[in-house]
Amino acid sequence: MSTRRPSMFMWLWRDYLRPHKFVLLGAIVLMMIEGSMLAFLSRMIQPMFDSVFLEADRRMLWIVGFSILAIFCVRAVSSAGQKILMTKVSQLTAAGMRSHLLRHLMTLDSGYHQVNPPGQLIERIQGDVGVVNSIWTTLLVGIARDLIAVVALFSVALAVDWKWTLIALVGIPFLVLPSLMAQAYVRRRSGDARELAGRMSTRLDEVFHGINPIKLNALETYQSERYDALTYGRVRAEVKAASGQAAVPALIDVMTGVGFLGVLIFGGGEIIAGEKTVGQFMSFFTAMSLAFEPLRRLGMLSGKWQQAGASMERLQSVLAEEPTVLSPATGTAAPVQAPDIRLQDVTLEYGDLPVLKGANFTAKAGKTTALVGASGAGKSTVFNVLTRLVDPSGGEVLIDGIRVAAMSLPDLRALFSVVAQDAALFDESLRDNILLGRTDVRDEDLQAVLDAAHVTDFLGQLPAGLDSAAGPRGSNLSGGQRQRVAIARALLRNTPILLLDEATSALDTKSEAVVQTALERLAKGRTTLVIAHRLSTIRNADSIVVMDHGRVVDQGTHEELLARGGIYADLHRLQFSQEDTDA
Repeated sequence: MSTRRPSMFMWLWRDYLRPHKFVLLGAIVLMMIEGSMLAFLSRMIQPMFDSVFLEADRRMLWIVGFSILAIFCVRAVSSAGQKILMTKVSQLTAAGMRSHLLRHLMTLDSGYHQVNPPGQLIERIQGDVGVVNSIWTTLLVGIARDLIAVVALFSVALAVDWKWTLIALVGIPFLVLPSLMAQAYVRRRSGDARELAGRMSTRLDEVFHGINPIKLNALETYQSERYDALTYGRVRAEVKAASGQAAVPALIDVMTGVGFLGVLIFGGGEIIAGEKTVGQFMSFFTAMSLAFEPLRRLGMLSGKWQQAGASMERLQSVLAEEPTVLSPATGTAAPVQAPDIRLQDVTLEYGDLPVLKGANFTAKAGKTTALVGASGAGKSTVFNVLTRLVDPSGGEVLIDGIRVAAMSLPDLRALFSVVAQDAALFDESLRDNILLGRTDVRDEDLQAVLDAAHVTDFLGQLPAGLDSAAGPRGSNLSGGQRQRVAIARALLRNTPILLLDEATSALDTKSEAVVQTALERLAKGRTTLVIAHRLSTIRNADSIVVMDHGRVVDQGTHEELLARGGIYADLHRLQFSQEDTDA
């Protein structure tokens, strides 16, 4: 497969600009009108000097005066119009790019997000899109307005005297090699700056999410110094990139000065000799002077192009990533009742690290099955292969005899409700956190799940009840309250399979008792899998699966496993002896 990527404008046009083509065309036409007005202005300088000032023609005074007024009026209207239209297209394009990137990133596997920190991905969506979006508009304005202005003004200059024009442009060939060198330099430094911007975002993300551990460990100075190092590294990269960008306009200034000197010496001699008029020289001089600024802006475009290229490569590298966990072309219908769950010789590696080594067990329909074992035994990985957050390397994962890979991803994941130790709440109202966008929930059904999950027990303590903000990651709620909101969400989903991952391990005794009651109510009629370190919470499970280093080494009830001895009995003895010691 070819890895060649389209050019920036082809990529933007194909994926984002095409829907706005008519608005964009209108903006381009207005830019061309705006740019061409400078040529008309310079052209009016000759009759103003020769006919009005030197020949004292009053009729031409009015003609020239109103012509110049009309030029400025047309320029004003076209300038305002193109800016409004370009702002609209630019904002819509940026919104489309950011939405597309976010949707794409959410389709990528969990493994991708494990090796790409959130700060880097946020910088792709916010920073890199902003750079590309601002620069493509600058490039388009440069091409449609400034290039037209330069061409039109040079046409006026050529019409006055082609020899003067050639003299004025004599230094242009000497700009080619320095410009190419400056472009390569700007691209390297811009890439460095974007990379450092991503690392800065990652550092901020980690600081704000870990603010309490930072305070408790007195790490404020340490973290500030780490961020300062990145900040000043970015400053150096940005200054170097700006130096490269500034080099080409600076060279244009020098070459323009040399050209004007040549024209003044050569053209001044012709005027003194009477071969040219003052009006012709002033018209030429005005055209070249007005061309000076758009020419400098065009000189800056090469550096900006390289800056955009660095960001575009980062964006395209993200969009080139493809998920490996995919829905089948034709998905098998998912079960609607509480199903059996079975793992057959399931193996899985993360890189060179084996995580599951031929895991085998069955969780019976409508029953509660607990997974126990030391940290790293593979318990959470079982949940990941069940929900296809990751696909196993070998073996089969079956739900009611159907391979999970044979179901569409939406149908498969609609089978599960998950309540984890760290309840994933969003910075929205409690109502929004429970409904998750659903609009078909009746008030009485919502009230029923609030009661069943014991959410109503604490709603009266909140300033706006169910419409109170949960805060970032649920920070406005206690651990027990967050868990009860997560349980209400799971009840409302009403799925046939329930996954509980250390759902009560971080709670105090009182909160644990309330949450445990809600979980028992939630588990009724569902196939439930529980990960638990505290064995006291799963002793009544219908079946307990004991895992060790990626293998299932035993399975049975609490009493059966204690009677057989082995790992479970050792865990039980160790845990309860510690509890007696603590007591």
